[in-house]
Parts: sequence; C-alpha cells; structure tokens
Amino acid sequence: MKAIVCDRYGPPEVLRFEEVEKPLPRDNQVLVEVHASSLNAADIELLGGSLFARMSGPLKPRYRIPGSDVAGRVVAVGKRVKRLKEGEAVFGDLFAFGHGAFAEYVAAPENALILKPDTISFEDAATFPQAAKIALQGLRGRRPVKEGQKVLINGAGGGMGTFAVQIAKYYGAEVTAVDSALKLEMLRSIGADHVIDYAGEDCTRSGVRYDLILDTVAHRSIFEYRRVMAPDSLYVLLGGSRRSILQALLLGPLVSLASKKKMGTNPFGVDDNQDMQFLLKIHEEGKLSPVIDRRCELSEVPEALKDLSRGLVKGKVAIAVKHDD
Repeated sequence: MKAIVCDRYGPPEVLRFEEVEKPLPRDNQVLVEVHASSLNAADIELLGGSLFARMSGPLKPRYRIPGSDVAGRVVAVGKRVKRLKEGEAVFGDLFAFGHGAFAEYVAAPENALILKPDTISFEDAATFPQAAKIALQGLRGRRPVKEGQKVLINGAGGGMGTFAVQIAKYYGAEVTAVDSALKLEMLRSIGADHVIDYAGEDCTRSGVRYDLILDTVAHRSIFEYRRVMAPDSLYVLLGGSRRSILQALLLGPLVSLASKKKMGTNPFGVDDNQDMQFLLKIHEEGKLSPVIDRRCELSEVPEALKDLSRGLVKGKVAIAVKHDD
C-alpha cells in the first residue's frame, strides 16, 4: 500500500511517499480502508520532535506513519472485536492509538472509532475527530460557556479555531476571533462577531474583558492574557509551543490559586464518544461545518504541511485517499 513515512524528526521535507507493507489487524483491532484523513497542527509538532513526541520516541518518531484523523470503511476485524463489522463506515482520532492515518490502510482498536452516519461525507468526517473534539472540550470542559458571555479565540482561523468559533456561537456567546489578516473575512463568514489581526493589534491590551479565552497557538505568556480576563473567568490553552504548554501546566494552577481567574490546559478525562455524537448532532442541524481550505492527495501531504506550518491554511486540509484497486 502507499503511505506517508517518517523515520526522523524534522521539517515536512523529511516525509516520504512510498510503498509499505499493508498492516494486519490484531485480535482487538479492525483494518480500515482509509477514504480520507486531515491535517492537524499536532502533526507538525510531532514531526518536529515536540516534548510529547520525544517522551515516546527520544531519537526518532515511535510510529513511522503519521496522521491521526481517519475516515474509511472496515475491511477486516480481529477475533475479539465485538462492536464493528466488515463493511461499516467509521471515523475517529488515532492520536493515542499509534497514528497511521496517512496511508491507504490502517489497523486500529475498535474503541478508537465510531460509526460514520450517511449524513456526513468521508472527507468532512475526517476533519472532525481531533480539532472539533478538542475545541468542544475546551469550551465546555471545566466551566461551560454560557449564552451572552464574551469569548476570545486566539488562532481562530485554524482547524481547531474555526470549529471553536462555530461551537461558541451555537451556545450563544459573543465571539472575538484573532488571527492573520488573511483569515479575517472567513472568520466573519462563520459567525465571529469581532475579528482582530494579530499583526496590527494586541488583543491583550484591548481593554475588553473576556469570560473565556481559548488559545490554540499560545504565542503569548499566560500573564499577558490575565489583563483581559474578567473576574471569575477562564483561560484554556489548547495548543502551542513547548514553553507555553509547560508554563500553563506548571504556573497556571499557581496563578489560579490567587484569584477567581482560572488558567490551565485542555481538560482531561472527558467522554470522547459522547462529545463526537454531540458534534455530529449539531452538524446535522446545520450549525457546524468544517472549513476546508483545500483537498489534497496523500502524495501532497508534505507540501500541505509546509503551508500549514506557515499559517497559510484557513481551517482544515482534507486528504482524499485513492486506491489503485
């Protein structure tokens, strides 16, 4: 089968598109014929040797085939698989299950996947598993967003951010979206009430006070965001540099002790399956749709990742996986 392969940390140029052996499912796994995948910022962080990547692979990536978002059809099942059957359409996030979605086939445990309804295409479904799920959990994790609250979303024009804008609007929040000038018109089109070009305005010095801040890129210190946090507000870091993540993990709880302003990382211990069912529900209601900047083939993944790392992608890049057979 064809796959994107990575044997060392580095920029997207280290990726190779080549023929590899088709995986065999273990007893608790299913084999999925991949129809679609999508890119996430986490793909770039892992490829570059992020802190979390090096915890499992100190010198080189633990898993040769990257990619966590997957949508496809089950073509074989292990003998201990109970829930899924051959022929069923499924999708899910393989981030904690060995990755491997940038390929024609992937073997994954059945608990990593849920059934794909007919109301959503394979390509659209492949954009949801990581970005939409994390956006939702950030918005209603520790302190759910409420109608009328002011929400600031930094990095709103990316995959996670575009889902967060729409979900916050679903809950009735007043949304301020921060990103590059290239993405502001798109952000208005998906419901943002206010937009800020980060190159021309510092959102932490606007004087506006926000009830909830979602930070998907974390280029600023958490102490800067305290200036624009309302009393009894919440700052949630969803992604960013190693320094910012460590700062939020180590200093966020200490800062939170001193006031009602709470600061930290995305919540853990949530029900991913329940959250995905909720996301499918509001998608079917027409309240949530992926913003897809482009559709590419497997061989084009390295180039698309380069554009994603440069901030040139609006929303998501969907990968359509073609099969010679």
